Amino acid sequence: MKINEELSILFWLKRGKSTKDGQVPIYVRITINGNRDGFASGKKIDPQFWDEDNAVAEKACPDHKAINSYITKVKADLERCYNQVAATQKKITAAMVKEAYLPKATIQKTLNAAFELHNQEFSGRVKKGKASAGTLARYERLPKKCQAFMKSKYKVNDIALEEIQLGFAVNFYHFLIMDDIGENAAMKYVKTLKQVIDRAVKEGWIKYNTIAHFKCTYDAPEREYLEMAEIMNLYNKGLPLKRLEEVRDVYIFCCFTGFAYETCYNLQPDNIFNGMDGKPWISKDRQKTGVMETVPLMPIPLAIIEKYARHPYCVENNKLLPVNSNYRYNAYLKELADICGIKKHLTTHTARHTFATTVTLENDVPLETVGKMLGHKDLRSTQIYAKITRRKLSNNMQALQDKLFTSAGQLKT
Repeated sequence: MKINEELSILFWLKRGKSTKDGQVPIYVRITINGNRDGFASGKKIDPQFWDEDNAVAEKACPDHKAINSYITKVKADLERCYNQVAATQKKITAAMVKEAYLPKATIQKTLNAAFELHNQEFSGRVKKGKASAGTLARYERLPKKCQAFMKSKYKVNDIALEEIQLGFAVNFYHFLIMDDIGENAAMKYVKTLKQVIDRAVKEGWIKYNTIAHFKCTYDAPEREYLEMAEIMNLYNKGLPLKRLEEVRDVYIFCCFTGFAYETCYNLQPDNIFNGMDGKPWISKDRQKTGVMETVPLMPIPLAIIEKYARHPYCVENNKLLPVNSNYRYNAYLKELADICGIKKHLTTHTARHTFATTVTLENDVPLETVGKMLGHKDLRSTQIYAKITRRKLSNNMQALQDKLFTSAGQLKT
């Protein structure tokens, strides 16, 4: 668009830089007597909604109001900068006008840019084996959830970080709940959103995290675990198929070590070592937290390791145990529970819960010790297992009775 005889301002699409979702960046070109310069506007648009003749967003574009308002404002600001430069300089270049304008037009970083920064860094940690791929997958789902929310609530695909207020988090949580996502899962998404914005603050993109005061609360789920009688029934059960026997043994191994599926899948013979007590121990870095899980090997898990020492899969792949894919492992566990008459929903997590509750805490292993073996960073993660079970209550009261009373029921003096 020609502003005057010397100055021309053009908004155009740099189609060679389209994003994965088909969005194309809008660039600004300043031309003064044939001399050109320009900059990226920070705005993006689907090319099908761009009016080339008038260099504006068409009304069909979801963001047309915001984009066209930006274009009008930039034109006015650039013309004002041109006039300011012309008042002091005889010869004016496009670079001079651009330099005069940009300090007043710092391009705002957006929420999608913050997601990209956060997730790219976390992806690098996953590649280095310092973080969990499962956690990354959850982080990568968050931008899609947020974009669906923004389209529904604000009719936009992205939002400047400066424009995010506390209500954004409140409304996002409500949107997730209405989308039939569980309350705890919805809270986790909002918590991760807070982390993403915190990262943007540290990068200097914004001064404050305006949703930092959104309090994430969780309902403690009822965590299933096996009683010792159920563990031994499962361990001693004769099974008709080899695949079920292998899954059963891996599951029992996890019950007596507390290892999660991913940790167990990656175990190798080198993870076993002799501890200070001269007995075999096993240790593995937990990818989710980056903390070492170190556990002494009790007779049952040790027997399971020895059972599969010459298993073809273990020998060929340098694995400690023949662990199936996560999908098959969980499917076979369901089949195993039916055969053994176990009514509880066996998953890759119930064995870990069983170790924390039945094997350790019920037998008075200190909470701090259990947390260390589970690879937790702090006790808050371990405390979710520390509920009082009937067996734990019985053990404690029996110890109290033995301390206060004789075997004949007389109070000790």
